[in-house]
Amino acid sequence: MKISSNRLDRGFSAYQNEFEAKALEVLRSGWYVLGKEVASFEDEFAQYTGSDYCVGLANGLDALWIAFRLLNIGQGDEVIVQGNTYIASVMGITINGATPVFVEPDSYHNIDVSKIEEKITSKTKAILVVHLYGQASNMDPIMKIANKYNLRVVEDCAQSHGASYNGKMTGTFGDIGCFSFYPSKNLGAFGDGGAITTNSSAIAEDFKVFRNYGSEKRYFNKVVGTNSRLDELQAGLLRVRLSHIHELNKEREFICQRYLNEINVPSIELPEVRNNTTTVWHQFVVRAQNRAKLIDYLNSKEIGTIVHYPIPPHLSEAYKYLNVNEGELPITEQFSNEVLSLPLYSGMTFEEQTYVINSINEYGEFI
Repeated sequence: MKISSNRLDRGFSAYQNEFEAKALEVLRSGWYVLGKEVASFEDEFAQYTGSDYCVGLANGLDALWIAFRLLNIGQGDEVIVQGNTYIASVMGITINGATPVFVEPDSYHNIDVSKIEEKITSKTKAILVVHLYGQASNMDPIMKIANKYNLRVVEDCAQSHGASYNGKMTGTFGDIGCFSFYPSKNLGAFGDGGAITTNSSAIAEDFKVFRNYGSEKRYFNKVVGTNSRLDELQAGLLRVRLSHIHELNKEREFICQRYLNEINVPSIELPEVRNNTTTVWHQFVVRAQNRAKLIDYLNSKEIGTIVHYPIPPHLSEAYKYLNVNEGELPITEQFSNEVLSLPLYSGMTFEEQTYVINSINEYGEFI
């Protein structure tokens, strides 16, 4: 049996008739940019998350860098962020000229709250909270710290569509929640797409102006903006997916509960789930001390895996200029050497799940 690390075709075929009908509806409408599909999606996604406002954008990275731009965070400012995030989180900070200040992750792969305050300086202007792998971060103490030091909070929710902390969804705690709808996300489009959520009418309006060349109305430009518009086709298809998001997340939960309950290999550390949170399992990430050996074994069984992420941002060539040297973030670096994402996708059959579980348990018998 051959199993890919991810399959997007299964997620399409499950609702193929709805997706195709919506695509034809949009194509036949003759309106393809900032029309009723985008407006409807924005309303529906805001309602789903519990936010007052949602603004659709071209992609998740745009959501991040525009967020810091509109919060006036740039040259000379510092933003606290966890070290083990995807590099796009950091790019959202540095595109504006601000400096990322890295904090180690906790055992849940999210920012270690106990290590935030020691990183705060007179230059600190914000905390970027990344809800990694679909699990909500420890938001109450983060917000207390932010309020204590008068810091802005931006949430990177690219992997946490529907995840919650104490019953409240990610993207609704801070000033701005930033979402990606890249096809592999739990709420994925059929190309690039993104959005922000906020409870501030002023921030929402600023995003709507900025995403459209800085124009409030055609040819009347209020600011120097950009072109970052969620298009009508993607918005329409996202509306279809959003109408099924609960069942899609429940499906992932079922698969991951099987992994948690049935994988039993002492050398493979299974993910923990924080109390009072609901994870949406964007990835099922284990840690293995001899990751290369495990990958080779799973490859021999034709089971695909992915490493999220092999090079932490501070060790990437792009951020050499930050002068954060190897060894300065030992937990982040340890995670980068040990993490491995097991196959997880919409439409993964019970037999496929069982094959992965049994193969991993057999691996444990031979090491």
